[in-house]
Amino acid sequence: MANPVSYKELGFVNTREMFKDAMKNGYAVPAYNFNNMEQLQAIITACTKSRSPVILQVSKGARDYANATLLRWMGRGALEMMKEMGSPVPVALHLDHGDTFELCQSCIDAGFSSVMIDASSKPYAENVALTKKVVEYAHPRDVTVEAELGVLAGIEDEVSAEKSHYTNPADVVDFVKKTGADSLAISIGTSHGAYKFKLKPGETVPPLRFDILKEIEKQIPGFPIVLHGSSSVPQAYIEMINKYGGKMEGTAGIPEEQLRQAAKSAVCKINIDSDGRLVMTAAVRKVFAEKPGEFDPRKYLGPAREELVKMYMDKNERVLGSAGRY
Repeated sequence: MANPVSYKELGFVNTREMFKDAMKNGYAVPAYNFNNMEQLQAIITACTKSRSPVILQVSKGARDYANATLLRWMGRGALEMMKEMGSPVPVALHLDHGDTFELCQSCIDAGFSSVMIDASSKPYAENVALTKKVVEYAHPRDVTVEAELGVLAGIEDEVSAEKSHYTNPADVVDFVKKTGADSLAISIGTSHGAYKFKLKPGETVPPLRFDILKEIEKQIPGFPIVLHGSSSVPQAYIEMINKYGGKMEGTAGIPEEQLRQAAKSAVCKINIDSDGRLVMTAAVRKVFAEKPGEFDPRKYLGPAREELVKMYMDKNERVLGSAGRY
């Protein structure tokens, strides 16, 4: 980038203090993905109203969609909007599933306060080497780095895997020591996308592998753990989508009570993307079905934004336990 900027100049914070407070007080910081203005407004509004810290997540695809330069100013504008609403809460700007050193470097230079380097699909030694390279660039700039061990199944944005591979607790000490990463995303049964599990009639979602999580906590006590693919895929919104012309069958997400249980452990960051997409789609479809002559984007994106605010506030208060922390 021609003119690198520090996230501190933009008003963001890194995740270090966020995670310390979350682990100390038994909650998880919400990490919500956004792709457009309405999603960003909803996240900031919900987290300001519920007094929750938040991590604004941007995938590679979202960065390409929004334009890297515009994205920087959207982020800064969101912080100014938050100040106008009242007392601000801590906000981190995070790259979700960065797949190359160059992408992580570009985001750091553009004002991101945290980046994820996801080399989990590569051989272990390559994962270590690439993660370490990103850490060596990020840490002198006081940017925090998330890494991943284990592979989540499912499809979301550019992230795709046929099968999941649980994180091996025996690897975590060596990995953290060699890479210097600040947090670790693990695989214990969560999955990307809205179709997380193939369930037959009468079947329920398999429980998360809390035994693996517990063993990882023993191996690296006090180290920040991250859960990806943690949307609960609310069936009320699936029903709304289908009622108003959509076709989504066989969807299933992570039960919210299991996420709450995880949030009381060393899991201090929980990623939620698909739920935001589902809520927005359901609300937009409803407007189009009830008012087929509507053509003003404000008239269908506005209600979608309002529904998103309600959903994010509910997640903060009831699922993640992050509400009222600031």
